[in-house]
Amino acid sequence: MGKGTRYTHSVLILNGSPRRGGLVSQMLDWIGRSLPAECRVTHVFVSDLRVKPCVGCMKCRSTGRCALPEDDGHRIAAVLSRADALVVGSPCYWGNMSGSLKVLFDRMVYAMMGERESGMPFPYHKGKRAVLVATSNTAYPFNVLFHQTSGVFRALREIMKWSGFRVVGTLAKAGCRRHGELSDREIVKCKKLAKKIC
Repeated sequence: MGKGTRYTHSVLILNGSPRRGGLVSQMLDWIGRSLPAECRVTHVFVSDLRVKPCVGCMKCRSTGRCALPEDDGHRIAAVLSRADALVVGSPCYWGNMSGSLKVLFDRMVYAMMGERESGMPFPYHKGKRAVLVATSNTAYPFNVLFHQTSGVFRALREIMKWSGFRVVGTLAKAGCRRHGELSDREIVKCKKLAKKIC
């Protein structure tokens, strides 16, 4: 963007893959590049972060901040709080998102949802949009039937639901061991997902 350009939207892209240039990275790059020029895009490669696992002390529920020593978990939580939309990508590990991505979401719970006196949760991001992408070595349709990419989406949708994000689109790529590049059709789908965000 040129000098003095005003951004109207802030989009956070969380890449839960440990592989730069892998299929999750390719999908997220296409989505990011296809967003409107007025979107300020922040790409986060989760494997590069230093994030200690949540210890379940629950102090963040009353203080609104993680009690662990300052690390990238605090920093990304602050970025998420300011974001207007979220894009999340992960390879399938044991029918779920990658461990590094799960650790990050565990640590950011205080920036995603609050808790009423009754113990009932309430969302901090109500109405914001989210897009999810996932990959699996398992071939189609077994990636769905065996809860591989569908397992990733199930876990991510749970987080999105309770934090208020509305999932406006998903894209799964199966059989990744044999198909290491995105097809033209999948690239078109990535571009379409970008249009749903802003």
